[in-house]
Amino acid sequence: MNIPEPPVSGSQPTTPTTATTTTDGADLAPRSLKGRRSGRRRILPALLLGGVIVAGGVIVTQFLTSAVDYYCNVDEVGVRNGCDYDRRLRVQGTVDAGSVALERGVTTFSISFNDTKVPVRYDGEPGGIFKECIPVVVHGAFDDATFVGDRVEVKHSNEYVEVNSDRLDDSEYEGEDCEPGMV
Repeated sequence: MNIPEPPVSGSQPTTPTTATTTTDGADLAPRSLKGRRSGRRRILPALLLGGVIVAGGVIVTQFLTSAVDYYCNVDEVGVRNGCDYDRRLRVQGTVDAGSVALERGVTTFSISFNDTKVPVRYDGEPGGIFKECIPVVVHGAFDDATFVGDRVEVKHSNEYVEVNSDRLDDSEYEGEDCEPGMV
């Protein structure tokens, strides 16, 4: 920074001869880096922001993958891709005649589809129009060979019936020992 010399008494003020000032007196001299953020300080917020974005992506990915319940018929479990024993599923089948039991607030029953049978345990009473020999969809996961359900759907909406009528027709009397007219 050029500082003009003080004028000698009785003489005209002098102007600096270097090109570090403009005609209007603005100082163009380079400033010192004192007080400015170092490169290290700029990297820290960028790393923090990057970490937050990565963590958010991981959380969203985990949420979306765990929120997906694959829809499978009883005979597709362990056979069809996505219908694995180690994941959450929605399993469709017909409640077998004589299989429903309620003991200490736990309902047990079995569902069948295409001559394949799966035992189901459900905490509570399924409610609604749940009964033997009707098609149901049970949401849950396998615990060894038993499907542990946390939701039982009995009545399908008209939209579901229209789109999946072949599934319902196939499952209508699939339950073990169920005959037409028992529904």
